[in-house]
Amino acid sequence: MALYFGNSSDSLVIDALAGFARAHGDLVAHDVEHGFVRALHTSPARRVGLVSGGGAGHEPLHTGFVGLGMLDAACPGRIFASPHNRQVFMASRAVAREDGVLHLVKNYTGDRINFGIAAERLVHEGIACTRVLIDDDLASESEEIAAGRRGTGATVLVEKVLGAAADTGLGLRDLADLGTDLVSRCRSLAVASASHTAPTTGLPAFELPIDRMEYGVGIHGERADHTVPRQPVRELVGNMAGALEKSLGLGKGASVILLVNGLGSLTRLELYAVLADAARVLDARGITTERVLVGDFVTALDMRGFSLSVMVADAETVKLFDAPARTAAWPR
Repeated sequence: MALYFGNSSDSLVIDALAGFARAHGDLVAHDVEHGFVRALHTSPARRVGLVSGGGAGHEPLHTGFVGLGMLDAACPGRIFASPHNRQVFMASRAVAREDGVLHLVKNYTGDRINFGIAAERLVHEGIACTRVLIDDDLASESEEIAAGRRGTGATVLVEKVLGAAADTGLGLRDLADLGTDLVSRCRSLAVASASHTAPTTGLPAFELPIDRMEYGVGIHGERADHTVPRQPVRELVGNMAGALEKSLGLGKGASVILLVNGLGSLTRLELYAVLADAARVLDARGITTERVLVGDFVTALDMRGFSLSVMVADAETVKLFDAPARTAAWPR
């Protein structure tokens, strides 16, 4: 293992954001002082600005999904750390529309606190603001975890569908209600055969024997409750899909959008093999896969693993998912 390439651990996120903005100057504007990017092109029908953000290290989330049809602005924090409430406030104020701002917040304590403070400041200035809390991670669904399920891979699905809905002219309350409904229809589960590399040391964040894997790992390197033996992908994906189906109460005749998400260092060869087996499992259980996404969307630096996310999708959800979008990382 080796240290990350960068000038310093303190400047890596700042430098990366500047490089991202330079590479995609036709899509985003970079507020250097306050550390966020905003979309240059948005639908004139949009009445609500959509703002998200979170710790760096999950690229292309969230900056890669700023642009026409998705987010109006995104605020990256330091690696695996929440953005400062000042970043969120300034980004929100910059993109607020006549009906306010909707915050899309992954369920982590720091994110909830900082987006909450920013929301209070916005309301104090007369800008309506509410949030959608994304908590799709099945592995952290436990009565022993007070914070509840984490926000993970399904975040990008929620951002896409809500972005399309915002472009139809929905107001703040209707968008927030739709977002809450979408989140309730999403679950994710992640596995890893090796941890990410800790940026400050160049060493693995945790060790795993060659014949074991983490089942239920988090996107900040949170360990699962248990490890499992290495197993063929068909068996592994079957178990993961079964757990997701059970949590959502899916049965024969259900329709879903499926995301196979790389956590940073899995090859496309492996990800497509995972997708093939996941689709076979769902087909065999009578669940219709309306749309699929495969690739790196919500990463954990260079973690060697993947997540499966499913969103229960009716015809309107599929229509919104298919709506045009133009961002740095959206593939369609």
